[in-house]
Amino acid sequence: MPELPEVETVRKGLEHLVKGKKIKDVAIFWPKIIESPNSEDFKTQLVGEEILDIDRRGKYLIFKLTHFDMISHLRMEGKFEYHKGSDPVMKHTHVIFKFSDETELRYLDVRKFGRFVLVPKDTSQIYKGLQKLGPEPTEEAFLLKGFEQELKKRKKPIKPLLLDQTLVTGLGNIYVDESLFRAGIHPEQEANTLTKKEIALLHREIIAVLGEAVEAGGTTIRTYQNALGDAGNFQVSLMVYGQNGESCPKCGAEILKKKVAQRGTHYCPHCQIYRVRRG
Repeated sequence: MPELPEVETVRKGLEHLVKGKKIKDVAIFWPKIIESPNSEDFKTQLVGEEILDIDRRGKYLIFKLTHFDMISHLRMEGKFEYHKGSDPVMKHTHVIFKFSDETELRYLDVRKFGRFVLVPKDTSQIYKGLQKLGPEPTEEAFLLKGFEQELKKRKKPIKPLLLDQTLVTGLGNIYVDESLFRAGIHPEQEANTLTKKEIALLHREIIAVLGEAVEAGGTTIRTYQNALGDAGNFQVSLMVYGQNGESCPKCGAEILKKKVAQRGTHYCPHCQIYRVRRG
């Protein structure tokens, strides 16, 4: 699944490719991709709209149009491709945005899990999927004090908490594993047992890992490409994710993989020791 760095990289690519384009028609080949309104109204309302800008919130893309906000979530394997109108339509293409200059933005999705929602202009923040999101993982928005207060209330293991998008948005399986490894925290450690020092280190590493991944254009695992058709490069910096059976870069112990909250989880048993809760 594309995580924040991959979605931010897609956003930058789309901004370069389609900002200022005017939509003359929309073709929809899998109507269930459109969450709301219905697919016919979606097509009708987009005709004549100009793409003024493209924003991101967490893992959501927000196309700022003349009269609407169009919200897009790529889910597992959704991706955008930019084409000339004369290019052949590839398999798994479900939506085509046709522009007045005879170019097209095409949405492809092998699993068909992605979704589009059209809402009135500047109202995307009240969309249900966006309302629950925590702060963006930046120094300005993601404050240590609030993070610490929230973790102290939670008895759940730290990994699923970081994945649920409410404490901080944009983290997925890859970057949670990497952040926890860098902070030396076991993925099953209960959140309310973390020390202030551990929380501060985790807070710092979340910001750092996601920032570095954005700079690298994201991580290419299987099919990810950005809107320019390029793969990301952060996979060369991964220390534990996908490294099960390899040696830990810190201590040399074998990297292990196990299921935590139904997600494949990579960690070092020597550097990330689980502390049994007492009392």
